[in-house]
Amino acid sequence: MSKTGTHRPVLLKEALEALVISGSGRYVDGTFGRGGHSQSILGQLDKEGRLLAIDKDPEAIAAGRKLVETDDRFSIEQASFSALEHLVRMREWQGRINGILLDLGVSSPQLDDPNRGFSFLNDGPLDMRMDYSQGVGAAEWLATAKSSEIANVLYRYGDERFSRRIANAVTRALEEGPIETTGKLADLIAGAVPRREKGKHPATRSFQAIRIHINSELSDLEACLSQAVDVLAPGGRLVVISFHSLEDRVAKRFIRDQARGDWFPAGVPVRESEMQPRMKSVGKAVYPSEAEVAANPRARSAVMRVAERLG
Repeated sequence: MSKTGTHRPVLLKEALEALVISGSGRYVDGTFGRGGHSQSILGQLDKEGRLLAIDKDPEAIAAGRKLVETDDRFSIEQASFSALEHLVRMREWQGRINGILLDLGVSSPQLDDPNRGFSFLNDGPLDMRMDYSQGVGAAEWLATAKSSEIANVLYRYGDERFSRRIANAVTRALEEGPIETTGKLADLIAGAVPRREKGKHPATRSFQAIRIHINSELSDLEACLSQAVDVLAPGGRLVVISFHSLEDRVAKRFIRDQARGDWFPAGVPVRESEMQPRMKSVGKAVYPSEAEVAANPRARSAVMRVAERLG
């Protein structure tokens, strides 16, 4: 794989203020990327503090191992953050984590490297896997998926209103030969879309949807969140930065449900104290400032939500 670019952590100041509540605490960065958030978290910790980072991407792991060599407070594991509880148990940190950070989506180095196949802006192999050593890439999935399955993915994960047109165009093209590059897929999508959104490439939603599907991003997020409460210490914080409405919806619903507590059928007389809420929402949703969006346009769709485990 070719070299990758730099990555600007989004909502960095806001995330650190919400996350790092104890300089001697234990923290998890569930999406290391190129270490922007991790290095800033380490900068807030004293010599007793510890940080575990997780990432699927082999190139992110290579960058993280360099940091391991220079800071004994830091460790990194190549895995999905859906393995959160397992990785925490390995360190005997269960119920002792002071903060978990999830910075969701694809990183700038992944987008900017044509060989990774995440972007239609530069032609390259149609892959899209966060961990390119495992699983099925986008080209292989398209070659074996039914038109209805492709359409469902585009509609569900990309809210693509022309999903059936695009899926039909893809399956017809596959009858003539494989679709192996991002450029070929982007051209097919552009030709299938009758109307375009102003200022947005017609392949944007489809590429995003295929990436989410290929990497099981939403199911991994749901699995990670379901483990977060048990690994957090009382008063520990969960900070989730989303760039997609579906991701944000999952995070928002999770925090709401944990703050609401146990479910009871309608009409059952239950006092609020008996519902046993496990978390509370901390503040309102946080969005990037105009200055941050101007400096880093990729921040424009970001939203951060924070929750705290109750004792």
